[in-house]
Amino acid sequence: MDFSGLSMTSGSSLKGDYVAHLVRVLVVDDFEPWRRAICSMLQKQPELRVIGEASDGLEAVHKAEELQPDLVVLDIGLPTLNGIEAARRILKLSPQSKIIFVSQESSADVVQRAFGTGARGYLVKTDARRELLTAVDAVLRGEQFVGSRFAGHDLTGASDARAPESVRSSGVLAPLQQNTGLPRRHEAGFYSDDRSFLDDLTRFIGTALRAGNAVIVVATESHRDSLLPRLQAHGLDIAAAIEQGRYIPMDAAETLSTFMVDGLPDPARFVKVAGDLIAEAAKAVKGKHARVAVCGECAPLLWAQGQAEAAIRLEHLWDDIAKSDGVTILCGYPLGSFQGAVGSSIFDKICAEHSAVYSR
Repeated sequence: MDFSGLSMTSGSSLKGDYVAHLVRVLVVDDFEPWRRAICSMLQKQPELRVIGEASDGLEAVHKAEELQPDLVVLDIGLPTLNGIEAARRILKLSPQSKIIFVSQESSADVVQRAFGTGARGYLVKTDARRELLTAVDAVLRGEQFVGSRFAGHDLTGASDARAPESVRSSGVLAPLQQNTGLPRRHEAGFYSDDRSFLDDLTRFIGTALRAGNAVIVVATESHRDSLLPRLQAHGLDIAAAIEQGRYIPMDAAETLSTFMVDGLPDPARFVKVAGDLIAEAAKAVKGKHARVAVCGECAPLLWAQGQAEAAIRLEHLWDDIAKSDGVTILCGYPLGSFQGAVGSSIFDKICAEHSAVYSR
């Protein structure tokens, strides 16, 4: 990517009488050349001062707590802790900070989740040269800013710790087409109760099936049984989808037994099992935009059994699938199984294996 074009045209500056003092900015991105380019762009404006930089999500949270910046320019695809979760933590520790996401992610679903953290702005990296200072100006005046490429979409939604209702009701996890050039979609939901979990699974599965796609559901027997009436109540013919091969229900414990060796997932066995399942599902969908989605509880089941290392390794293997095969993945964790582990290093490792995390 060419960063030379990021310098602003001469004479451009922030507007508004809100600039009564220097605006203190924290810049967060794991790609150093991009981070330098953003810092250079911002520091050409006399009203802005970059007071810190961070290259991963946890570092961003710690620096935000220490520096209490006025503004945080934040990427989403960060190591150790993704930007969505980092934003939530930053706003708890530095509530006066305003957050602008500058990310490669251009999915409307991702933008909605970003605003659901309480962020005030979102733009795509390729538009930063034209739009970053406009976004900063708007956000510092108390407005929300959405990049021009999202014109016509209502993406700002509610700004609290949960995903906005518009996301939750419309199927936030619509599967991606099988295209390795697309960003990975491997998400984790942390649920306070079964109802919230089943609500999200119903939306996830329903979105995929209505689009003509295939879904592999790897869950406990009770959850699989509970899903059927919910899906049917939404007008979905699950019997037909099963017959077509577009709805593949699997038992989580039985599936784990096919690739676990000495208490840990065996990579070769996992690739064979997951690969065969995905290939089977892919045969049932037609057209050049054929898609496959996977949702379930294999890693969460390991976690609930006290096998944290096995759960992390399994999430890493699923993440490789998401990256290589373009499969959308949703993992559902019961919050009760963490019992105080939220915020710990082991919890952060689970989060780091996902492209986005959220709680219900």
